[in-house]
Amino acid sequence: MAKCDICGTKVGFLDTRCTDCMEKRNQEIREKRNMPDASEARQEAEQAALDLTVTTAPSLEGQRVVKTIDIVTAECVFGMNVFRDMFAGMSDFFGGRNQSSQKVLRDARVTCLNELRREAVAVGGNAVIAVDLDYSEFSGGGKSMLFLVASGTAVVAEPLEAATE
Repeated sequence: MAKCDICGTKVGFLDTRCTDCMEKRNQEIREKRNMPDASEARQEAEQAALDLTVTTAPSLEGQRVVKTIDIVTAECVFGMNVFRDMFAGMSDFFGGRNQSSQKVLRDARVTCLNELRREAVAVGGNAVIAVDLDYSEFSGGGKSMLFLVASGTAVVAEPLEAATE
């Protein structure tokens, strides 16, 4: 069995360093480069994606589109469980709003738009314009699924003041 070349701990046959020594070395390298660790970088990228502007309008008020990148899409499928289906049937029979179905629709929309934001960031955009949401339901065999597709155009936009300078 091999040993870590730094601390002497037993390691796998093909390894030269143990996990602790490798992490310690990676931390030293990050500190030298003044880089955040991977989890911080992921959190910052996630926050940047969630802050991205998404609109159904073909343009952004107070901003100018300087580059059109590509069409971006997000697809989400949600199950409408048996209990929701049962209560939806009662609401249909007696009338009134069905809160559980509305919640699934709301959750689907929020999730799908967040996925659309991530897709836009991945291709280099800072906004998504002309967003379209399409809802469909698949049902059969006692199962009911909600299918939502969000599509839009990923763009790079800048404030009008910056565009005139």
